[in-house]
Amino acid sequence: MNRHTRAATGLLAMLGLILIATSPRPGLAQGLFSPVITVNGDAITRYELEQRAQLLRLLNAPGNHGELARTALIEDRLKQQAAKAVDIELTPEQIKAGIDEFAARTKLSTDEVLQALAEGGVSRQSLRDFVKMNLLWRDYIAARFGARARPSDAEIDRAMSRGSASSGIQVLLSEVIIPVTPQTAAQVGGLAEQIAQVNGYDAFSAAATQYSASDSRTQGGRLSWMPLSRLPAPLQPVILGLQKGEITAPLTLPNAVALFQMRGIRETGVGEPRYAALDYASYMIPGGRSAEALTKARAISDQIDTCDDLYGIAKDQPPEVLERKTQAPREIPRDVALELAKLDTDEISTALTRNNGQTLVLLMLCGRTADSVAEASRDQIANALIEQRLQSFATSHLEQLRADALIVEK
Repeated sequence: MNRHTRAATGLLAMLGLILIATSPRPGLAQGLFSPVITVNGDAITRYELEQRAQLLRLLNAPGNHGELARTALIEDRLKQQAAKAVDIELTPEQIKAGIDEFAARTKLSTDEVLQALAEGGVSRQSLRDFVKMNLLWRDYIAARFGARARPSDAEIDRAMSRGSASSGIQVLLSEVIIPVTPQTAAQVGGLAEQIAQVNGYDAFSAAATQYSASDSRTQGGRLSWMPLSRLPAPLQPVILGLQKGEITAPLTLPNAVALFQMRGIRETGVGEPRYAALDYASYMIPGGRSAEALTKARAISDQIDTCDDLYGIAKDQPPEVLERKTQAPREIPRDVALELAKLDTDEISTALTRNNGQTLVLLMLCGRTADSVAEASRDQIANALIEQRLQSFATSHLEQLRADALIVEK
């Protein structure tokens, strides 16, 4: 027997031992695929629970993964039953497109995502079920509540007027800003979805303290009162649609995911201007959110008082290190716009990164130019209102489905 034959024989023998060791025994397999929960007669197996818990673990979801999996799978059965009752189905092509979209958020191919999940113990079918249920529920909610969610012209007018300078509306928000890189996109997406479902101010604050990259994390994500007009125009009606304690759906930014919780809203009686342009500077620091880069950012902050001082800091460095722009609000990247909304002139933020998280951005607001013209179009406001209303309908309807369900845990 030559060397290559001996090596091949050895590998086959090893593979056989692995298969024997990992193949479930008849009694174990029976227990693994036995129902442990029924939801209106539809079964959830122990295998499904373990698979969902492992998926949540890989997505770095906060909380007890076993309990989260149990809750999620019960809700999946309720969603599936509701969609089936009105004959909503998905084609294999739609499901594949949904999986491809899920993978695209990670900047990886579908095959690479499936391989990574498989290495973590999550089967292709488990991911397919997870994606399919989200798509089914989206289509069901749109079909059931779409007409009711569509705002009237009068409602759009009110939303636009509430956000105008004359109303003087201020909001009290908490935030969670989670950085995203191609390597962490899938995990961050799952984490953000979990945070969006937490209940109460304390739970949201705890998530901000643990996961947020914003400077507000040291205050549990709590921001001070701010004029609504400072926020990016498409976001304003979404914020206005929140009740106290409610949380937005995860908002996708260029290099992060953001969530906001409403803590208060008031009318000051003093008009807040809208802005025609914002003047801001970005100083790039290598190292991302490393301790060294953050220490350097703090040292620079201590040395400067205005944006003009940054020119001295950047002297003799490559031109791309310091960038100063004056832009209309609609032209500013959303993550930058959100940070600028929290700043007064000459204040600094270090919440953002670029270059896939490898470069820390020291962002400084240099000034604002007022303009009374609203930036949001009617279509933008209408779409934002629809999205927020559909989310509210989905939450309350799922709660009702669960209250009416017969759920048996074995």
